[in-house]
Formats: sequence, structure tokens, C-alpha cells
Amino acid sequence: MSKIAIRINSADVVAVALQPLSKGTTVTLEAMDNVPEISVTLQEDITAGHKFALKDIKKDEPIIKYGYPIGAATEEIKTGCHVHTHNIHTLLSEKFEYSYNESNAKAAYDAWYKDTESLRKNVPTVKVYKRPDGKVGSRNEIWIVPLVGCVNKISENLASWANAQFCGGDPKPSETGGLEGVFAWTHPYGCSQMGGDKETTARILANLVKHPNAGAVLVVSLGCEENNVPYFKEFLGEYDENRVKFMVTQEYEDDVAQGQKLLKELADYAGKFRREDAPLTDIVLGMKCGGSDGMSGITANALIGRICDAMTGMGGRVMLTEVPEMFGAEQMLMNRCVDKARFEKTVDLINGFKDYYARHNQVCYENPSPGNKAGGITTLEDKSLGCVQKGGKAPVTGVLKYGERLPQDSTGLTLLEGPGNDIVSTTDMTSAGANIILFSTGRGTPLGAPVPTVKIATNHPLAQKKSGWIDFDAARLLDEPSDSVRDALLKQICDIVSGRAVTKNEKNGYREIAIFKDGVTL
Repeated sequence: MSKIAIRINSADVVAVALQPLSKGTTVTLEAMDNVPEISVTLQEDITAGHKFALKDIKKDEPIIKYGYPIGAATEEIKTGCHVHTHNIHTLLSEKFEYSYNESNAKAAYDAWYKDTESLRKNVPTVKVYKRPDGKVGSRNEIWIVPLVGCVNKISENLASWANAQFCGGDPKPSETGGLEGVFAWTHPYGCSQMGGDKETTARILANLVKHPNAGAVLVVSLGCEENNVPYFKEFLGEYDENRVKFMVTQEYEDDVAQGQKLLKELADYAGKFRREDAPLTDIVLGMKCGGSDGMSGITANALIGRICDAMTGMGGRVMLTEVPEMFGAEQMLMNRCVDKARFEKTVDLINGFKDYYARHNQVCYENPSPGNKAGGITTLEDKSLGCVQKGGKAPVTGVLKYGERLPQDSTGLTLLEGPGNDIVSTTDMTSAGANIILFSTGRGTPLGAPVPTVKIATNHPLAQKKSGWIDFDAARLLDEPSDSVRDALLKQICDIVSGRAVTKNEKNGYREIAIFKDGVTL
């Protein structure tokens, strides 16, 4: 790695250490955008991912990173000194006025369209499962969906039995087709819930039943729960009785035998599907970050942003969620909304989540986490500006509420309502229709969604230390041409979608769900 530090934007007053740097080290930052080369002698040791001042910064002066303020100085900061939580405070507040400039939005769209022109001529082909409803799946599995937490263990035991019976005890993707695994999506809800919470549980579970990565689904009910079968079917709507079976456990003397009987029928149905050629743009891509550090916005999130631009440029569909981690960077996304209507929906998305915080008497900027701070992220603005790098330069073409599904005819980048919490947000994207999720991390996390979850490390040490968790090392961006790194990740995505490769979360069996809760428990 030739660089030891980076100035991300020519307007920045801080740089980020790319490796541990000792006090007294002289760092030279290359010229960019008519800003001359600069050399800075460090006045303190700087940990990798952390920031240092490129000039003397006065008290209350904005700290610029990514070309935007990430906070303001709480004291005078000398050139070469560490810039972090001890000398910065956030500039965020609960309310903020946003603006939309149609001509600027059009200019952003035209620039993105021109940059992605060559990609539209070379859309990769993948092998997927084409479903009768027109959707495509990257996997062909049986999903067991319990309607209430009381039947979680029954569902898990049935999944274990079915994997042994139909998959030789080793569920994994196939390059050709057939049943690839049986999984139970357990959760603690479905009863003792009221109003919106009860509806949310039913809606998320119904969306999982509809998901195209599930070739067949067994819905397991206790029988007396509030989210009972008749209530649940109101959210599910029409369904194929060959693909979806229901079992109310209280109605059977031997519920295990009945579950096994239904799973045999579902295995016969799902096992007939075979992979077929389709353009990569037929899949839905989700984007997520967790355990972020100061390198996230420079490597992994920036790389995911290039994938986002490639996918949307080719005519594909990409989703970005974690609304609280847009706070402080939301105007960047609003500037790319394709029209005033999408802009207003994005404003409502942001303010709606701020109102959620206010209803619970919490401040909207109670973030980043201790791990984020240890990794070099200072304020929520700092975290958010790095987080939204995952959206690249793509136009914002859609905005969805939590529990809504991505329309089949949509294209471009869609903002999805959801929290920053890793399990809730990955479930949110799966529920909305994501076939695969790109998940960047600087601290490391083993978490996986029901769909393949590609873990992308922000730094070399993490990729090497936690190779059992990490699928791709985005720190290659610091050593290799960015287009070649993007193309390498794009190829890996194609291999995973086509069943030629398996993600580490799938290999380890790390797949789970969590549902957003905002109400009382009876």
C-alpha cells in the first residue's frame, strides 16, 4: 500500500490515516482539484482510520470531510493533531429545512448516465430460478415461516429433519437446480401485539412467504395466536397452494408427522426448478453496513457505491436503507432525486424517523456506536457521509415504507425505510425483495440475512484475521485500479447469484431475521 493517508475531498480540512502513524511522521498528500500538494507533520500518534488536521482549526469551525461538515471543533485544533470525539461535536438537530433544485438533479442524472454508458452494453448473464409470477430467485430453498414465537422450535426441528432427508444434511446452492436447503425464520412475535406492531409482523412474514428465493414455503401456526392463519392470509393475498402449505399445530395429534408430510410435498414441488439464464439486472441488490470504521466510506462503501452505479446503470434495482445513518448526509441523496415527488418522499422518510426518535424522547444523533468510534468515526454526520457512499452517484428513483415490497417494474436506487440495526435492516431488505445483500464492515460481524449476504471488509487486517466471515477485501482499492476491483466484486456477485459460489454466512449457517417493533407487549 503506497499511500499512508488520504484526503477524500479537496475541500477537506482533515485526512484519514490508512495505517497506524507515529507522532513526528511527515505525511504528504497529493494535489487534487486545483488544491496543491500538502505535507503535514503529525503532532500525535494516529490510529488507522482516524483523522488528523491539515490546518489550524479554530474553535466552533466546521470540520470538513467528504466535502461536507461532520461537526464543529470544540476547541482549537493544531495542524497534525488528532481530530476525534474529544474535540468535535455534532451539528445535527431534530429539524432541518431541505431544498430541491431540479436543474442540479438533472445534471447529476446526466453525469451518472454518461459514466455508466459502457456498462449498459455489457450486462452479465447469470443463472437464476425463474418463478411463475415473473420474479427470479438466486436460491431455491424451502422456507419455514412460524406465525408466532411459540412454534419456533417445532419449525427449527422440521428444518433440521428436512435438510437431512432432502439435502443429505448439507444445504448448499447448486449450479444447475433442485432443492438447495430448508430454513426456519424464527422470531419472538405474532402474539401479545397490538395495532401497528401486529400488522408489521404479519406484513414482514407475508413478504418472506412471497420471496422468490423460496421455491416453496411451510407456514407454521400455533392456532390461538393473534397472527393466526385467517388474519395472516389477509396480508398474504393470493398464493399458489402447491408452493405454500399451512399447518396449525394445535389441530394435529402428531404435528411433527404432519409437518414432515407437508415438507415432502413441498420438496417435490421445489425440487423441479432448474436454473435458467437471465441478465444480472433481473436480481434485486440490497446494500448494508455494520461494524463500520473510519475506512468504511473510503474503501468498502465506496466500492459498493461503484457496484450500485454499475447495477443501476445497467437498468437494475438496488435498495439502500438505514435511515438514521443518512442523518447529516440526506441532502446528498435528495440532490439526486429524479423529481420533486421523490424528493418530498425522501424528506418525509428522514423526518418520519426523526419523529420516531422524538416520540421516544431520544435525540436523533445518539450514534455512532463505541465500536464505530474506536474505528475512527466521530459523529453521526461522519458515519452517515461514509454510509451513503454505498449509493454511489445513482439517481434516487423510489422511496418505500417499512414492510413495502419493491415494484417489479422499478429501476434505479430505492431508499427503504428502516433502522440501522443490522438484523432488522437486512430482514427489511429481504422482505422488500432483495436476492442478495452487500454488507460492508470495518470491525467485523458474522451476521447473515435469509438471502446470501456478502461481507466486504474495509481493511486488510480484518479480511486476513476474520477470513471465516469475510467474502471480499475492499482495501484492494488502495492497491489496485478501482475498475478492476469493481469488476472482481461484480464477478463474485454473479458467481454467488448463479450458485457457483457460496457466501461465508451461508457456509457457516449464519442466517436469521428480526422484525422492527414500536409498541407495547401485552
